[in-house]
Amino acid sequence: MDIMTVTLTTDAPAAHWGKADVTYQGTQTLIHLSGSDELRQVQMAARKIRNQGVNSVQLIGDLWNLHSQWAFAQGFATAKAGYQVLWCGSDADQATLTQRAEAAQFARKLINDTPEDLSPVGLATQAAAWLKNIGGDKISFTIVEGQELLEKKWVGIHAVGRGSERPPALLELDFNPLAADAPVSVALVGKGITFDSGGYSLKSSEGMLAMKCDMGGAATVTAALGLAMKAGLNKRVKLFLCCAENLVSGRAFKLGDILTYKNGTTVEIVNTDAEGRLVLADGLQAASDTGAPLIIDAATLTGAAVMAVGSNYNAIFSPQTATLQLAQKRAAAVSENVWPLPLDPWHKDMCPSAYADTANSRPVKGGGAGGASNAAGFLWRFVSPQANWLHVDLAGAFESSASALWAAGATTHGVLTIAELLKD
Repeated sequence: MDIMTVTLTTDAPAAHWGKADVTYQGTQTLIHLSGSDELRQVQMAARKIRNQGVNSVQLIGDLWNLHSQWAFAQGFATAKAGYQVLWCGSDADQATLTQRAEAAQFARKLINDTPEDLSPVGLATQAAAWLKNIGGDKISFTIVEGQELLEKKWVGIHAVGRGSERPPALLELDFNPLAADAPVSVALVGKGITFDSGGYSLKSSEGMLAMKCDMGGAATVTAALGLAMKAGLNKRVKLFLCCAENLVSGRAFKLGDILTYKNGTTVEIVNTDAEGRLVLADGLQAASDTGAPLIIDAATLTGAAVMAVGSNYNAIFSPQTATLQLAQKRAAAVSENVWPLPLDPWHKDMCPSAYADTANSRPVKGGGAGGASNAAGFLWRFVSPQANWLHVDLAGAFESSASALWAAGATTHGVLTIAELLKD
């Protein structure tokens, strides 16, 4: 396999290259840094190099650091396998980059898998097996599926998934490197909708095409936990993946149905395409039951978040200002982008129902104005008031088509931020 070397330089390109930011000298490629938003420039340069049909590169030179190498790798990655980036720099940086790449590749493959190849139980099983391979006997788990969900009162996951022939499932996983009775420090919750047709609130064909990515939250929190474990995580963490296929059939849940959750909250279904919050409600209650002082959930939850922050940021929500500030600090430390959106107590009441405590949305297209905050307000009903809570709406988790920064498919943006939040 031919390997192209890639070097960063602050020198301007030779005159015959014009204003090009990427130039070539035989098998060597130069990325000419202009001094403004260098990480973005490096990632865009990586896309250009990859688009030339280059599959294997060796990064060389003194200007590369941990952040620029990772930015290059994110731009160079594609949904198709058969490419590699060889790192440079200190042994510590190379080890960190390898761990990141392994975690990102796990998440990327899961998110890019076809809906036929990734069932709800399959998602739960693959996530558990990957973490078990990393953590060994520090990992224990159970998968609750099908009718057993109702027996345990996980009504949201069951309702959303009952329209599919493949049963819905809740993965309950415990990573405990400490004593058996150690307290749980963090609980993670991931939305794992392996395909979202919208249910009876049916999506358009175009809107449905990318919905294999609707389990991006589950992949993100799983990859983040695995990455933190690889880096030596020494605290007890519980993981809950809420897995279902949202399909149309004679068994599917319907508009006007009312769900009664484990905590007694009643929810009227006014939009079957607002299903992510219904499954997360179960996961957040399970997370609250652990007594963890910090609960983090991640989900490809709303188009409203994408409209608000674009696809190069993830939207974050929390009732606690300190939790938002911590998330921003940790994201910045790994050069990921997050942006806080409003969440006030009255957001809990922004989806009113004449028949239940709340509806799962508003009966207007896209959930109406403030849809991302209203969804977060709905979720807040299911979080323990004693816990600090961070909700991550993964606006930047998937690209439907290639851009100047990303190949089409999963970006894994958010994995590093959540892994950092697990550290202490």
